[in-house]
Amino acid sequence: MTETASGYVERIVYRNEDNGYTVLEMETEDGELMCVGTLPNIAEGEFLEMTGRTIVHPTYGEQFKVETWTSSVPADSKALLKYLGSGAIKGIGQALAARILKKFGDDTLRVLNEEPERLAEVKGISENKARTIALQIEERSQLQNAMIFMSGYGISLNMSLKIYQHYGESLYLILQENPYRLAEDIEGIGFKTADEIAMQAGIRKNSPNRIKSGILYVLSSNLTSGSVYMPVDRLTAEAGELLESEPEEIGKYMTDLVLEHKIVVKNKDRVYSARVYFTELDTARMLNALNVVCDSDSLRVEKLIRRAESDSDIILDELQRNAVAEALKNGLFILTGGPGTGKTTAINTMIKVFSAQHMDILLAAPTGRAAKRMTEACGFEASTIHRMLELTGDPEDPSGRVHFMRNKENPLEADVIIVDEASMIDIFLMHALLAAILPGTRLILVGDVNQLPSVGPGRVLADMIASEEFPVVKLDRIFRQAAASDIIVNAHRINAGEEISLDNKSRDFFFLERPDVRVVQKVVLTLVSEKLPPYVGADVRDIQVLTPMRKGALGVEALNTLLQKYINPPSKDKNEHTADRCVFREGDKVMQIKNNYQLEWEIRGKYGIAAAAGCGVFNGDLGIIDSINAFNETLTVIFDENRYVEYSFRQLDELELAYAVTVHKSQGSEYPAVVIPILSGPAMLMTRNLIYTAVTRAKKCVVITGSRKALLEMIANVKEDERFTSLAEEIRELAEGLV
Repeated sequence: MTETASGYVERIVYRNEDNGYTVLEMETEDGELMCVGTLPNIAEGEFLEMTGRTIVHPTYGEQFKVETWTSSVPADSKALLKYLGSGAIKGIGQALAARILKKFGDDTLRVLNEEPERLAEVKGISENKARTIALQIEERSQLQNAMIFMSGYGISLNMSLKIYQHYGESLYLILQENPYRLAEDIEGIGFKTADEIAMQAGIRKNSPNRIKSGILYVLSSNLTSGSVYMPVDRLTAEAGELLESEPEEIGKYMTDLVLEHKIVVKNKDRVYSARVYFTELDTARMLNALNVVCDSDSLRVEKLIRRAESDSDIILDELQRNAVAEALKNGLFILTGGPGTGKTTAINTMIKVFSAQHMDILLAAPTGRAAKRMTEACGFEASTIHRMLELTGDPEDPSGRVHFMRNKENPLEADVIIVDEASMIDIFLMHALLAAILPGTRLILVGDVNQLPSVGPGRVLADMIASEEFPVVKLDRIFRQAAASDIIVNAHRINAGEEISLDNKSRDFFFLERPDVRVVQKVVLTLVSEKLPPYVGADVRDIQVLTPMRKGALGVEALNTLLQKYINPPSKDKNEHTADRCVFREGDKVMQIKNNYQLEWEIRGKYGIAAAAGCGVFNGDLGIIDSINAFNETLTVIFDENRYVEYSFRQLDELELAYAVTVHKSQGSEYPAVVIPILSGPAMLMTRNLIYTAVTRAKKCVVITGSRKALLEMIANVKEDERFTSLAEEIRELAEGLV
């Protein structure tokens, strides 16, 4: 039930300047009232009229949660002095506020609103300062009017502030004529939200702007499935269903979008958003530019390899030698192969050979965990691709967008760049990487093409190999030391569709057949909390449950609730916060579930002092909740590399519990032990490459529990997610001069 409250702002207790979230104390006729909500620029002394509801905070008691508000500058001299002296208007402090009131008395409010230039009559205020003060007063008035206007469209305070910060005074025209622009311009506003606003504005369902925005929305949503383009028939059908429009209507406005350079239609049957199309095409162009012969002297190459073998006291097999030779001879080289096939030995030999020639080498991987593994395996510092490209914010960009400092104008300073886990790289990250590489720099991509493709759009590594334009070496021999691991042996058998042993005579690969879902849940809990930590010598939070699904009794959501209850139960010593999807508690294992390039992090040294800082937290990053501050409504997570990240409670839709994660989210990571529950599921998820990826995430132990029949059907199911990509085709066409 909506309530009302009004009174003077007595004290600003807390404010987040980025999103306007404010905690304030208000003096009402009935006494003090603590209020919380999005109240940007509200200052002490202002008179507020609000609607909202009373809530009871578990720590701070009764509060008024603000939903809409209007403010006015106070008329009485005492409150006006408090307002002017609060710092609400920059340049006016307590002393200057007192002089203004002394000069104008009861006429002060009228002077501020109607004749602010007269402030120059006050000692200490120049004409220039008076103009600056007048401008601030006008801006505050404009913000309030805008917030009131948008509340009429049912737009939340938080979203209203985002819209105002992006459009300023032009928001009135946009909301009345084409609110669908919000979906294109502002992160967090999708087509459906914009459509609701448009309906409030009285815009017709067959409006051209609505239909074009709907088409772009369907194309954008398609990226989340991994596809770069959509077949025209599928796009027409999905857009028609969303918009309740006929195919002819959709086709007509697709033509308009082509003329507006917002989409590209190729071969009459493929539809791309223009940004994605040119990203893929430019990626193909840059890949071809790197594909040059660097060293064709076979005798010299052979000599360098032998010297590296001698220095390391190793003997490479034929395929490994070939891989090192190809890396030396070519500007772009791809090394692929499954676990235990000697990729790390080949990489280490490449590093030695290049180092012997005094070449500058950079090592990178898509995720922090993969970079850490690469560092440990190679004894050579590796970083994430994002950090190597120096992801940063632009202080001059009011939208808060970030970019890579390393780019075409400021390329990476290296002779050789080696990137591991390349199967995880999507089309956008590959484009950014290539843009920062000068022709003449060697690029070596290493990955297992049989694993699941990238979470983002594209299947870059697979398409590069499929183009047959680049030198590729596939390692397929399992070395003796690796052959002692049933994890590695069974992973290769799974990949080949061969029978695996499930007799539990192994020391690192186990299958526990349990036909009932409740029994499987109990087995998972016992393994994670009791059996596996001492068996592999790891902390309970390092044991990872991997499941194909999000929903269901053996999905991520149900398993996380179960595991949290026993691994990190409620305690009076641990703060917690109930979010929309789950309860977050100090000590919980969590995962970032979307790329957020704006999120700031810092690495803290001794005494908690920041030793380094940056921005960007990415889909799949794992961390532990360090602290929850209910008063400030913030939650702090420690991610890999000791990066501390502070989230406002409004950002918690980007986090989820991670005692169990989907196999897709585990890519690039390695865990001491993994537990994989399998009973049943949709055929599109229960695939060979999914179980292969899950098994290869384990370092010391794999336990699969559930149905033997479901596991064998998974191994037999070679169907992969259907992804519509055209990088291989673009590479070939450019190489042949057809584009």
